[in-house]
Order: sequence, then structure tokens, then C-alpha cells
Amino acid sequence: MIATELARALRDSGLTWHPEPGDAFRIDRPEADGDVFVLSEMTVEAHHYPTGTVLGFNGTTEWALDSIELDDTLWLPHEGQLRFLLARTFRSLVAAADGRFEVNVVIDDEALTFVGVDAADAYGRALLDLLDRSHGGTVEDEPDGVPWSP
Repeated sequence: MIATELARALRDSGLTWHPEPGDAFRIDRPEADGDVFVLSEMTVEAHHYPTGTVLGFNGTTEWALDSIELDDTLWLPHEGQLRFLLARTFRSLVAAADGRFEVNVVIDDEALTFVGVDAADAYGRALLDLLDRSHGGTVEDEPDGVPWSP
């Protein structure tokens, strides 16, 4: 799972979350920063309304919480989601001799390598660079939500 700081940087660079079952997230408040939740039709569901998306907590949770606005959450995309978002820029994932992981991408005909403590971290760092290079665009600006090379 990527670090909270990397997830915030991805969000701040334009990564948009459309909640799906299986997605991990945190409530983006200091008092709940250590808790990770997973969307599931049994416990936490995304409810889409014209005014926005609300995550509803079904049943009993550790503390009293019925629902929370999507804007008050922080998506923690997993390795597969990050790799998918890199789409056609992704070239390879390599396990380095020191135990870290390297993700190789090509952006604007430039071969780049991003290193992380695990594969998700390396993918996240590569995606952050891609988003930052997109001049404020988001992965939603491209057909089918696939990121692009600016």
C-alpha cells in the first residue's frame, strides 16, 4: 500500500477517484489517519448522488460514523490500479538487488526510472511524475481514463 503522503501528492496532482468495491482509503483527518478502510458492499459502500459521492458505513464500526463525503477521504490505490493508470507509458517493473523496485516508463520519448520501497511505491512515483508533467490535466481528460504523454 502506498504511503499517505504519496497518495495525497497524487490527489493534489489531479488523480481522481471513482470508488469501486475493493478500493482502500483513509479518512483524511488527523484523528483517523491510522485507519484504513476498504470499500465493500457489506461494510462501506459508495452512494452516488447529484450533489456528490458519499461513502456509507453499514453496520457497526469501531466508532460512530454513518457516512462521509468523498472529499474527506484519501484513496490509497493499489499496485494494479497504479500500473493500469500508467497505461501506455509503462515499460517494466524490476526487482533491484537491494530489495527495492524500479518502474521504467517512457514519457515524451524520454526513458525514466522510478525507485520505490515496494512495487506500489515505485508505480505511484512514476504516476506522480506523469501527472505533474501533464500541466494540471487529470487522467480523466483522456478517453477511457487512460493517462497520456503531454
